[in-house]
Amino acid sequence: ISECSAEFIKQRRAGLHEFIKRIVSQLCNQPDVREFLLMDKMQHFSDASEDEDDRSNSTSRNINLGPSGNPQAKPTDFDFLKVIGKGSFGKVFLAKRKHDEKFYAVKVLQKKVILNRKEQKHIMAERNVLLKNVKHPFLVGLHYSFQTADKLYFVLDFVNGGELFFHLQKERTFPEPRAKFYISEMASALGYLHSLNIVYRDLKPENILLDQEVSFTALQLLLSLS
Repeated sequence: ISECSAEFIKQRRAGLHEFIKRIVSQLCNQPDVREFLLMDKMQHFSDASEDEDDRSNSTSRNINLGPSGNPQAKPTDFDFLKVIGKGSFGKVFLAKRKHDEKFYAVKVLQKKVILNRKEQKHIMAERNVLLKNVKHPFLVGLHYSFQTADKLYFVLDFVNGGELFFHLQKERTFPEPRAKFYISEMASALGYLHSLNIVYRDLKPENILLDQEVSFTALQLLLSLS
């Protein structure tokens, strides 16, 4: 195709596109067409949805964080270094607290998503479990939480050795003494949860973290906020 023909086709396509836009615009202004396509009702639903979102955003500012809440804490207390996990409602960041340079896993959840899915009770129930975990050496615990207008922040233990799943894939099998040691730590953690009338139903290698600082001798069950 010559350059002249290509330019002609381009101009014709642009002209046809503009013609179609004008026709559609004129049709959409016809009362009969709007009624047939339910366009006015669709606009009403859209406006109602936006109003509902505004109400949700207003309500989200008042989520009760209970005993874990730290009203003095704020996002600028931390340097957020990288994303180390993702969930249905947000992300988990490796973060360093500025005043003492300690590392934490900070879960950041979107309030709007939680409220739209009506998951407030679920999130708060898991938060209560995480608060109790601080007292056990083999469970990831919640140190405190705080919030902004649109986000919830949960400051959790950071376990730096990676998932048991990763190490199983890498090594294929563990020596029997090492496997027994891991199992005993898991049993201790689960027994502690059972003593609190808590049933943990998601035990799998992906949710078991190893502590690198003690040469993989400390297992920690990860009770994750979704």
